[in-house]
Amino acid sequence: MARIDKEVIVNSTLERVFRYVSDPNNWPELWPSLMAVKDVKTLSNGGFSAAYEYKMIGMRFGGTGECTDYVPNQWMVIDTKGGIHGRITLTFRSIEDRTRVTITIEYKVPVPLLGKLTEYIILKMNEQEANLVLNNLQLRFMVDIDSFKN
Repeated sequence: MARIDKEVIVNSTLERVFRYVSDPNNWPELWPSLMAVKDVKTLSNGGFSAAYEYKMIGMRFGGTGECTDYVPNQWMVIDTKGGIHGRITLTFRSIEDRTRVTITIEYKVPVPLLGKLTEYIILKMNEQEANLVLNNLQLRFMVDIDSFKN
C-alpha cells in the first residue's frame, strides 16, 4: 500500500475548517482529480458516505467513500472502495485562531499490470495531488469566499 503524509496550517478557526472539510460536497473544490461526489448521506456516527468519480493518469475510477470514524473538530477517517481502495485520515488541531490540518492517504495502486515505472509515476503524481489539496484548502480560507457569494 502506498502512503502519503502531509500537513498545512490554515488561517481560519478549527470549527470553520472542519465544517468545510467534513462536507464531501466541497471536496471537488479542493481535490483537482476528484471529478464528482454524489449520493451523499449522513451516517449515524455524524460522518458521511458518498459515491465518487476520480481521475488518475487519464483513467476514471468510480467508487464509494464512507466516513467510518468521525469526531467533530478532531478527525475523520474515510475508507474508499471501488476503483481505488484506500483510507484517508484527516486530523484537525487548533493553533490559536488557525488550524493545523494533517492528511494521511493510504491506497492500493489500481494498475498493477503497468509495471513499476508507472507505479512510481502514479505515486509521485498522487503526492503532488495531496499538496494541491492542502494548498487549495489554505487558499479557500485566505479570503472569506462566502462574502462574495450572493
